[in-house]
Amino acid sequence: MIIAIASGKGGTGKTTLAVNLARAFDADIQLLDCDVEEPNAHLFLPAEPRERTVVTMPIPEVDARLCDGCGECARVCRYNAIVGAGAAPLVFPELCHGCGGCAYICPRKAIREVPKRIGVIETFRSGKIDLVHGRLDVGVAMAPPLIRAVKDRRRNGAPAIIDAPPGTSCPVVAAIQGAEAVVLVTEPTPFGLHDLALAVDLVRAFRLPFGVVVNRAGSGDDRVRLFCAREKIPLLAEIPDDRRIAEAYARGALIVEALPEYRAGFLDLRAKIEGLRREVAA
Repeated sequence: MIIAIASGKGGTGKTTLAVNLARAFDADIQLLDCDVEEPNAHLFLPAEPRERTVVTMPIPEVDARLCDGCGECARVCRYNAIVGAGAAPLVFPELCHGCGGCAYICPRKAIREVPKRIGVIETFRSGKIDLVHGRLDVGVAMAPPLIRAVKDRRRNGAPAIIDAPPGTSCPVVAAIQGAEAVVLVTEPTPFGLHDLALAVDLVRAFRLPFGVVVNRAGSGDDRVRLFCAREKIPLLAEIPDDRRIAEAYARGALIVEALPEYRAGFLDLRAKIEGLRREVAA
């Protein structure tokens, strides 16, 4: 089972849900922290890194001695990462998506790909949880290649929870692709509802089974609940606006360990997520 935990905006409690759900599984499970611009699951699962791997992506390098300035490379690049100016083209590495199209199409084979470092992957072991997270280098704009590298560490057949980046942009798409179910975390506020609606549109575009978890329930209004009812979206769980949860979070403690009475709620959430997947399979 591959579960993606996502949200339309940051700060809704996505990582809180991911780490507590992983711990509540009480079985060997992988937690893939794909919020590579600001990974923080390790703050709640203290452990020393077991492995650290540098991740690169291929960037074009032009040999001016072979290039005749035909401009084919610039015409094929959808991201304007290589621009022809009548002579050897200019390369803008920060725009490159590493597709290899320019090197493939060059008639004079004047372009080769060279690796460019974009970040690192670190692995941890905390109890029965194998945590894998990516950390994007400062100044690097392309998060999806590193997210895909984190997901490539998933063990086939093993259950996995993916902690996706916030929002609805390309990094989120890279994170949720291949998931068997998506949990959208939101908060009962106008901002929470607005960004939840965007996230719902995204997940529906990929035809993935999904449901909603409302964090800090009781602190706002019932617009999210009404939205889910109107859109026929399963409301999987509500985590109350409990000061003790906030205090545990501030200490870097897990809810299911600091407040054992909430453990049953996370186990029930797990069962409901598995039910989502079975409904689609049926």
